[in-house]
Amino acid sequence: MTKKMSLLTGAAMGMVLAAGLTAQAQAAPAKKHHKAAHAASAAESVQAQQAAEIEQLKAQVDSLSERLLSQEQQQAQLQQQTAQAQAQAQAAQAQVDNEIQRIPGVIDTRVASAIPKPKPSWADNTQVSGRMYFDLTDLEQKSNGAKVAPSGVGFDIKRFYLGIDHKFNDVWSANLTTDVAYVSADSLTQVYIKKAYLQAKLSDAAVIRFGSADLPWVPFVEDIYGYRFVENTLIDRDKFGTSADWGVHASGKLAGGLFNYAVSVIDGQGYKNPVRTKTMDIEGRANINYDNFIVGVGGYTGKLGKEVQNGVATPHTANRFDAVAAYVVPQFRVGVEYFSASDWNNVTTVVADKSDGYSVFGSYNFTSQVSAFGRFDYVKPTKDTKPSEKDAYWNIGLNWEPVKIVDLALVYKRDKIDNGSLSTSNGTIGGTVEGTYDEVGLFGQFRW
Repeated sequence: MTKKMSLLTGAAMGMVLAAGLTAQAQAAPAKKHHKAAHAASAAESVQAQQAAEIEQLKAQVDSLSERLLSQEQQQAQLQQQTAQAQAQAQAAQAQVDNEIQRIPGVIDTRVASAIPKPKPSWADNTQVSGRMYFDLTDLEQKSNGAKVAPSGVGFDIKRFYLGIDHKFNDVWSANLTTDVAYVSADSLTQVYIKKAYLQAKLSDAAVIRFGSADLPWVPFVEDIYGYRFVENTLIDRDKFGTSADWGVHASGKLAGGLFNYAVSVIDGQGYKNPVRTKTMDIEGRANINYDNFIVGVGGYTGKLGKEVQNGVATPHTANRFDAVAAYVVPQFRVGVEYFSASDWNNVTTVVADKSDGYSVFGSYNFTSQVSAFGRFDYVKPTKDTKPSEKDAYWNIGLNWEPVKIVDLALVYKRDKIDNGSLSTSNGTIGGTVEGTYDEVGLFGQFRW
């Protein structure tokens, strides 16, 4: 706009100058001195006329400048309105596109609501799970230096559990878990009911189970240990405890899981043999989980299901004290378990006896799939009646977890009993002098 105004002003000044020159050219030179006054008056008139014309031209220039400025403002306003209209049109188009995309979902929802929903079935709140422990190994068992059965090479299924869980509502649920195991005395594979209970979950702090269910100690330590498919934990391996029994079981978590407890009133002979006795046994546990540390204590007292009507005398009561301490993080775990028992195998004998033992275990995860582990157990099963008898067990292995439901481990394990025989989860091992058990091979589990 400034450039245009400069051009107009220049043109106007040019016209004024031209008019002045023309007027001067047309004026006749003065002939006489007496005509000077008349000429001066005429020149003043011409100058006045020229000044008026200049003012008129300036006014015209100003008018044109204002018109040009107004046109430019109008043009800018029009451009702004056009941009706003385009933005509004784009927003409207986006809204239309969004509504179009929602149409199929709205139609599906209305169609689904119009179709009658099937009634909830029993299977909707039912889950089926399973777990199998297996091995392919070379086993050498000796008694007093000589090989004995079951030495040899073979594939074995140690355990196969099949479980069904059903939830009735937020409080009531039920579980049935079967246990398949080979019984050497019968040379048959037998199916047992390991767990069969009705559960009432009143809160996280109060869960009640009626029937055969997990006992407070062995399953608790199995979770800490992490390699149950390779070997039973300490008291389960040497038959100073079991994992499940028939009775009433209570458990709970307090303070956000910082404190946990479990207590069971049970028959006393394990899940394979529900019996009716004069009294029932009690097993309990309390533990604290704090900042990756786990510390727990537990105990057992009772007649182990042997105080039956018209049965043999039971002069002693079996008692057991348990303790465990562990540190567990994703990278590694390390722990120690200890037990002390009195008259565990002497409920019906005149002679009393004591037993104790400990287990040290650990593992390290090189990757999310590969880990190394090891364990050592030492047990004195008959401290009073045969103090020289002892059991030393250890294992070492490398585990591979290709997927979360499968574990495959290369393992070597050895058990040595001195000065006696001991019933273990791997059978009866020992001799008058010693007995050894050496096994190497592939151990595994899969679960769903």
